[in-house]
Amino acid sequence: MFSALHRKDFIEKLKTVHYDTLVIGGGITGAGIALDCASRGLKVALIEKQDFGAGTSSRSTKLIHGGLRYLKQLEVGLVMEVGREREILHRNCPHLVVPEKMLLPLIKNGTYGSLATSFGLWVYDKLAGVKQEEQRVMLSKEDTAAQEPLLRTDILEGGGLYTEYRTDDARLTMEVIKTAVRYGANCMNHISAVEFVYNEKGRIIATKAKDEISGEIFTIHAKTTVNATGPWVDEVRALDTSNPRTNKYLQLTKGVHLVVPYQRLPLRQSIYFDVPNGRMMFAIPRDNVTYIGTTDTTYDKDENIHEPKASAEDVSYILSSANVMFPSVQLTEKDIISSWAGLRPLIHEEGKSPSEISRKDEIFVSEAWLISIAGGKLTGFRKMAERVTDRVFQRLKKKYQYTEKDCFTDKIILSGGDFKDYDDVESHIEVLSNELSQVGLTSKDANYLVFNYGKNAKIVVDKIVELRAKDYREEVDMHLILAKAELWYCFHFELVNNLSDFFIRRTGRLYFHRQSIEPILLPIAEELSNYLGLTISKEQLLEEFEKEYQLVITFEP
Repeated sequence: MFSALHRKDFIEKLKTVHYDTLVIGGGITGAGIALDCASRGLKVALIEKQDFGAGTSSRSTKLIHGGLRYLKQLEVGLVMEVGREREILHRNCPHLVVPEKMLLPLIKNGTYGSLATSFGLWVYDKLAGVKQEEQRVMLSKEDTAAQEPLLRTDILEGGGLYTEYRTDDARLTMEVIKTAVRYGANCMNHISAVEFVYNEKGRIIATKAKDEISGEIFTIHAKTTVNATGPWVDEVRALDTSNPRTNKYLQLTKGVHLVVPYQRLPLRQSIYFDVPNGRMMFAIPRDNVTYIGTTDTTYDKDENIHEPKASAEDVSYILSSANVMFPSVQLTEKDIISSWAGLRPLIHEEGKSPSEISRKDEIFVSEAWLISIAGGKLTGFRKMAERVTDRVFQRLKKKYQYTEKDCFTDKIILSGGDFKDYDDVESHIEVLSNELSQVGLTSKDANYLVFNYGKNAKIVVDKIVELRAKDYREEVDMHLILAKAELWYCFHFELVNNLSDFFIRRTGRLYFHRQSIEPILLPIAEELSNYLGLTISKEQLLEEFEKEYQLVITFEP
């Protein structure tokens, strides 16, 4: 089991094994690199200072999309690559990469005109290899208004209906991590890199690391070292005392999303709409909420990149933009039930605004052979990982005469994703619905579990049945039992160490089901404290969680 219970064993292995590659950073990019390296036969370790996906990889718009706006910027190659990657991810993880219709309203003096949109979406379909049934449909003004009655009609000229794919970015990161572990990678969260160790030729041969839970400092030996820390790439590069061989640096931009109850913005499908300053924004219904975003503003490097926050200005911008396009709803701050703010690690381009900077990734290799990767998109993480792993092999071939193996991650089914197709996902939901109905839960609960855990949801359901069999009380809280079963699974299979790991990145409850947390918070904290062997008390767990909880529900002045 990939369990927090065995954390000491994992750390002992980090201390004693000499690895081919150490990956620093446990977001989607680092996870993808660990999987690619491990699947090609390399001995890999991965460390993450926070939790897996705690940075940018749990704070995106949660779409695996082809980037329609990049077509307008003539980044044809990027659109083609991520479009193909989207299809690969859907095939390898269909419960987490799910097709959904996206409506693009065309408005007077908007970003996209009717002819340009029709042609652009047609090109987009062709470049991305979109299936026939998912290809774009152009709509008249009347049909667009009927498709989404909340749209403002006085400026509406028509619309385009096309397909995007929704995901849970943190869950996707977790499943990639678990798949890497299945291939032999040693992946650990809450471990930071603090210093590099060099040989007599000035090459990095080891990394001093710190266990952020115990405070212990130890050394990890590896022939190659990869820096995949996203917004922290420059921080880790600064630990390297050798020549960086590049004068490029990151320009961080902040993206904020707000979550409101679905009944306050009851959209029939996702909308990609114009906002007054010439940008575009998403409004995406999900379960009982709708989330809106994103902003794209320069983030001052003097600010705290570990805890980016939504500011009052961000909130005002998003709400006013939504109210312009959906004038009947008139959202206010009181409607906001949660939010998230994330940082994009873009590569600085002189004279360009945050929205204009390319999302392409780039690899930097220092004189000490620290391989750093920055830029890129969630959708393209697998190809980014392939390019980095190729660089790792270059080093290993030259220095240690390794034989390079071809990448085949496009054929690797991710953890929980072993379904024949999307219809099989729905069939699995039906099967688990029947099982859950026997203990008082519903098809909605089965839907939630399968879209979170895929085929692994069966393990959670079996635990629910087991816990229910131990408690014969008629008035038992089945949703607490469901949460306890989830916690058992996430502790034993997903390295949960605190309440934020569980409520934010494993279950998404704080973002999308916030009202479900309060009734179960205390018993879940007690349960987790017991799992952790009382090394951290229930009170300490609650105090830690309160800090992240406040980040989600309050805003900077």
